[in-house]
Amino acid sequence: MKAIIYHRYGTADELNFKEVEKPIPKDDEVLINVHTASINSWDWDLLRGSPLLVRIGGLRKPKFNILGADIAGRVEAVGRKVRQFVPGDEVFGDLSGCNWGGFAEYVCASEKALSLKPTHISFEDAAAMPQAAVLALQGLRDKGLIRKGHKVLVNGAGRGVGTFAIQLAKYFGAEVTGVDSLGKLADLQSIGADHVIDYAQDDFTANGQRYDLILDIVGTRSILDCKRALNPKGQYVMVGGPMYRILQVMLVGPLISMFGTKKMGLLLHKPNKKDQNELMELRAAGNIVPVMDRHYPLGDVAQALHYFGEGRHVGKIMIHVK
Repeated sequence: MKAIIYHRYGTADELNFKEVEKPIPKDDEVLINVHTASINSWDWDLLRGSPLLVRIGGLRKPKFNILGADIAGRVEAVGRKVRQFVPGDEVFGDLSGCNWGGFAEYVCASEKALSLKPTHISFEDAAAMPQAAVLALQGLRDKGLIRKGHKVLVNGAGRGVGTFAIQLAKYFGAEVTGVDSLGKLADLQSIGADHVIDYAQDDFTANGQRYDLILDIVGTRSILDCKRALNPKGQYVMVGGPMYRILQVMLVGPLISMFGTKKMGLLLHKPNKKDQNELMELRAAGNIVPVMDRHYPLGDVAQALHYFGEGRHVGKIMIHVK
């Protein structure tokens, strides 16, 4: 089978489009003929070996030689202990909790990571949602405790998680402000943002506005600056950002939360089939729509990751295997 392989951390130039052996499913695994995959920030971090946390289990070289977590495709074979799926089933899921490997024609995954794809949902939509949409949902609902009427700010709103977060926050009845670069603001408004901020022209932590919930996807402001932009009982939830910001939230956030009314913390990603299926229902009802920027064939994953690293994309970058 064809796959995108890498053996050492670095840039997208480390990626090679090669013929490799087709995987064989273990007893509790499903072999999937991948139709579509999508890029997430974790793919970028694992490629570069940064932040250090992604090197757990692979300190000097990658533990997983094929990137790609979000996939959709058809079941080709199942292990003898698999009970939920049969060959021919159309499935989707987030493989970051098991063995990655989505940037390939075939991948094996635990049945626990997969859900049945509704027949009326496209492979593209299904592959765009598992990780980014779940992060947005868990950040807003579970960690951020979003409520109707809340004023919500999404920092890094033009990215995959951010575009889902805007739509989900509106679904929950919030007033939403999206922060990103000037070229993305019209897109944010088109998917429901009530207000938009060009981060190059306006510092959202210093303009006097206050929010009930800040969902921070990029970590461009310090935790103390973000604290200033919260209402007295506001919630700050970091989803992603540079390692020094993540460590700051891990160390300082609990202290702020313990000694004040504002709560500040880090969202720990938890792949979750229940959440994936709930989001698929919202997609079917038209409450959320994946925003897709560019589409690349499997052989051009290196080019796709170059583009991802530039940060100019809006929403998801899709990889078409079939």
